[in-house]
This record gives sequence, structure tokens and C-alpha cells, in this order.
Amino acid sequence: RGIQNYKTSFIELRGCDINWEQSAQGFSAMGSEARLQVFKALVRAGRSWMTVGKIQEATSMPASTLAHRLRFLAAGEVIHQEKIGRSVINRADFERLEQLAHFILCECCTDEIKLET
Repeated sequence: RGIQNYKTSFIELRGCDINWEQSAQGFSAMGSEARLQVFKALVRAGRSWMTVGKIQEATSMPASTLAHRLRFLAAGEVIHQEKIGRSVINRADFERLEQLAHFILCECCTDEIKLET
């Protein structure tokens, strides 16, 4: 009986076409506790859009700080922003999040030593 690993047990990954620069940019965008908190609020919202006010309610961040966090996340392309009238609406980019997960997991366990029991 061999060791089960994440790759073989739960997911089937296709190819490992890795763009290091884009991946680093995405991870960097989420690379602080505050930005991660904002991103997580958007992920919890699912495919729904959230206004800055709704994100502010969910995170308790001041508007000016939140605006900075959202700009950083948008620059890392992990969220989409759209201005509608006077409101800016935001949502997580789940396709991008999947790409980042794939970047990390695409070579999962390739160097693992098989242990037979």
C-alpha cells in the first residue's frame, strides 16, 4: 500500500505551464494579512459582487485603507473591479485563484519517495 498524496487523491492536474512572474504577482497581491482578509471576504461572497461599503462592513477596515488594499489586489489580478455610477463593485477572480492553486500543486509530490507498507 503506497502513500496517498494530494495530487493523486483529490485532483487531476493538467500540464505544468508555469508563468513564474504572473504567479508571483498574484501571490504578492494576497501577501499581507489585511489584503488576505479583504480577498477572503470576496471569496466568501462567491460570484456576487461586493461594494466597497459591504467589504468595509465585513472587514471593519477604514475606507481609505480598504481602497489601497483593493487597488493592490486588482493590480495582482486576483479581483475584478468595475465602476457603476458612483459605486465600485468588486469580486474575486476565481479563475485566477484556480491558476494560482494549480501553480502550487502542479508538481505536487513529484519528488516524493514512495514508501511501501
